Amino acid sequence: MEEKPLDVLTPGPDESAIGIRKYTGPETGIEKNLAEVLADVMCIERVSIDGHFFDDLGANSLVMAHFCARVRKRADLPSASMKDIYRHPTIRSLAAGLAHAAPVEPSIPAPTEVVTPAGTVPYALCGALQFLLFLGYSFLVGIVADRGYTWVSAGSGVVDIYLRSFVFGGVGFVGLCTFPIVAKWLLVGRWKSREFPVWGLTYLRFWTVKVLIHANPMIFFVGNPLYVLYLRALGARIGKGVTILSRNVPVCPDLLSVGAGTVIRKDSFFLCYRAHAGRIQTGRVTLGRNVFIGEKTVLDIDTSMGDGAQLGHTSTLYRGQAVPDGQRWHGSPAQLAEHDYLRIGPAACGTLRRAGFGLITVLQLFFLYVPLAVGGAYMLVTLVPALHNRLGPGTVDFTSPDLYIDALVLSLLLFFGFVVVGLAVMFTVPRLLNLVVEPDKVYPLYGFHYSVHRAIGRMTNIKFFTWLFGDSSYIVHYLRGIGYDLSRVEQTGSNFGTEVQHETPFLCSVGSGTMVADGLSIINADYSSTSFRVSRASIGSYNFLGNNIAYPSGARTGENCLLATKVMVPLEGELREGVGLLGSPCFEIPRSVERDSRFDHLRTGDELRRSLAAKNHYNIRSMVLFLLVRWLHLFVLTMLGLANAELYDSYGHVLIAAFLVFSLGFTAVYFVLVERGIAAFRALRPQVCSIYEPYFWWHERLWKVPDTYLNIFNGTPFKNVIWRMLGVRIGSKVFDDGCYMTERTLATIGNDCTLNAGSKIQCHSQEDGTFKSDRSTLGAGCTIGVGAHVHYGVTMGTGAVLAPDSFLMKGEEVPQHARWGGNPATEMRDAPNQPEALTRKG
Repeated sequence: MEEKPLDVLTPGPDESAIGIRKYTGPETGIEKNLAEVLADVMCIERVSIDGHFFDDLGANSLVMAHFCARVRKRADLPSASMKDIYRHPTIRSLAAGLAHAAPVEPSIPAPTEVVTPAGTVPYALCGALQFLLFLGYSFLVGIVADRGYTWVSAGSGVVDIYLRSFVFGGVGFVGLCTFPIVAKWLLVGRWKSREFPVWGLTYLRFWTVKVLIHANPMIFFVGNPLYVLYLRALGARIGKGVTILSRNVPVCPDLLSVGAGTVIRKDSFFLCYRAHAGRIQTGRVTLGRNVFIGEKTVLDIDTSMGDGAQLGHTSTLYRGQAVPDGQRWHGSPAQLAEHDYLRIGPAACGTLRRAGFGLITVLQLFFLYVPLAVGGAYMLVTLVPALHNRLGPGTVDFTSPDLYIDALVLSLLLFFGFVVVGLAVMFTVPRLLNLVVEPDKVYPLYGFHYSVHRAIGRMTNIKFFTWLFGDSSYIVHYLRGIGYDLSRVEQTGSNFGTEVQHETPFLCSVGSGTMVADGLSIINADYSSTSFRVSRASIGSYNFLGNNIAYPSGARTGENCLLATKVMVPLEGELREGVGLLGSPCFEIPRSVERDSRFDHLRTGDELRRSLAAKNHYNIRSMVLFLLVRWLHLFVLTMLGLANAELYDSYGHVLIAAFLVFSLGFTAVYFVLVERGIAAFRALRPQVCSIYEPYFWWHERLWKVPDTYLNIFNGTPFKNVIWRMLGVRIGSKVFDDGCYMTERTLATIGNDCTLNAGSKIQCHSQEDGTFKSDRSTLGAGCTIGVGAHVHYGVTMGTGAVLAPDSFLMKGEEVPQHARWGGNPATEMRDAPNQPEALTRKG
């Protein structure tokens, strides 16, 4: 692939075009200095103080981010942010805006928090103990599975097998659910507000409890009253009638207090802990009665909300923030708002209804699902010759072709059977279920309609299929098949990414010509503590949606809008059309700039038809390749499983434990080799290209390599080893609690950095038909907060801190030991637990 040098990311403007425009010279000292800095950044002789940065001078957001960074380094100039640039898009207006800002005062810097480097011995010892704990847990699972299979297999007849499966499965499920609860109380007791260093023995206990809580099958009961009971058993103080829809489990539940009637929407973080500067900090999250928490929100430690308070979607409460009774807040960090996010009235849903729903769930689980799972597995082993024949003694022969033939046939049936049957079910069953749920009608929670609604959501949000069809023309046909209204589609080959979710696909409308990046969550269901309602969410034509956007029904956006990454989509005010929106709360920016239209000639006419046909052929090859990659992974594990079955009578539970450990290690190494092999074991280089260039199609292949296995290694030294294998330039003793990096070889992480859960380092951007990528660098000792997003071309100095749920825009330069936060991120004058300090320094 042709690789472009870094300077292609900031090309000079069309100087001939600039030259013919009227030039206005600076009139004040600040105008002169700002003009000199901008001219230097753009590599031109001079700029007019009345020239529009984007329309007249041809700059883009990356160029202006470099300009802001240069300005911040000048002691004779007030600090400028990207929000200032969009509000004041000429040198004259920017100088006036900065001059009328708060007078320059020496900022009172927060105490510099120096990360104390962890010793090599504690770091290595922690990793070794974590591995031994996983080995011990696998051994325990092996013993239970071995004894259970032996006992179930001793049954005679279908009824006896069912009863034994019922007993063993029920006892096993209860054991899996109660073991983390018991372990939490034995290892920790009751959590208190405190902090402790990572990699120590206290951290080891914390990590053990966290992993067990995350592995608990009770996570599948999110949205069910049983899940609330589970959190109470862990120590959380939760009142009556609380509805929790987020799968992000609070790891320190003793510090969580939730009043009666509260609703917490999906993808919200309320972990009651955070990692900061190499230490774990735990703190309280207190929610009053009848509180509403929107989707994709973050509640930092030591935050609270009063009775009847609301926090809108894509919003954050920073440490120390408190929302008074009855107030509505939104934004990152949150601020006072007027919009009522609780848009649905109550319904009859009392304690009896909740208890009945939970009881029915338990009966279904123990009398239907568990016996079917356990008994079905036993019957599969009994009826399938490839499995049954290998359980007898004396059948071990690793050189026999029968082993490989059996593994081949069985893996093919399991994998491609899942693909075919899964698609058939998704295209039919949800459509039948949808007939009983009427749009815009209020239904009570925990009834028949609620069960149907959740079943539709579970079946149509299977990530495997969006992974398979995403980033290609075929995602359009797939989404239509499951119920999306895509009107008259204008194929681009990249209409949707690989991560799209919804609450019901039958009320999702997307206009023609619209392109969507990864991380779109369509919010087309409203919830109260007693009721729910589904309604249509419509995205207009010729929009472009960036990454990680929650798009609600009733959004006030129309046609031809650019919705930037992590933007808070507005629900009030005038209908926005022909503009861009950035930030939380959002503000207007240009829809596009001249430089971003350089490839528009490839998006129309014969050129588009030729390019799209070529991309479609390439994407088909990619889809086939990754189906084979995933099937080969299953084939190897199936072959090893059959080989283990031959030795089962001799070694039993030891083999089960060994298989679990080997499967995890093999999965990591296998997909690392696949990803590095696609890249020919070479590092990526910064790029600017059209989505119709072969390089981009090849780059999309890298995004399709499965990487969910990375989550298993969160909070362990092994995560750093895997990142290095994937090509990340990562320092020593980095604490990674769940960060995701899209372009591994473009990311550089310094020693002793702290990366929190849900954070993301994305070294690329796609805007309409243009793809851009660049390096991002984090200096030693940096901290990235929970849910924070770092864009491409970013540099963070040593010890810098990015607050939770912040969006650090492309090209930003964060000085050493600086504290930044917000969406978009700006400098924080004081400590991050003082959100009102998110003002321009000086």
